[in-house]
Amino acid sequence: MDAYHEGRKKKVGSGSGGRRGKYRDKKLAQMGGEFSSTKVADEPRKETKRKRGGTTRVKPKRCTFVNVVVSGKSQKVKIEGVIESHNPHYARQNIITKGAVLNTSLGKVKVTNRVGQDGIVNGVLVAESA
Repeated sequence: MDAYHEGRKKKVGSGSGGRRGKYRDKKLAQMGGEFSSTKVADEPRKETKRKRGGTTRVKPKRCTFVNVVVSGKSQKVKIEGVIESHNPHYARQNIITKGAVLNTSLGKVKVTNRVGQDGIVNGVLVAESA
């Protein structure tokens, strides 16, 4: 009886090794949005996109400033460029994403929010290691 009550070890139900058929196609409501690819620029530019249900979302295409939290207070600082990113091509092209390290007049700032989702760039100072 042990073999009868043993749990299924494979993801595929049949013993032939064949692939399972697709459950259903993805619905239009479940599709994600397009990547905003926010870049560093001198003049800020934002686009308004219509979402499902008639709501709108602001997607920044070009950003100039970042809101930095310094000792409990927020400060607006000019972005000079992207130093690090999870994708080296994004750092080279100055594309801002969450977790990217920006170069500012205060020093290195790490982006803490999803820029394309929030419509603004927020970050915290990175502690300099000597």
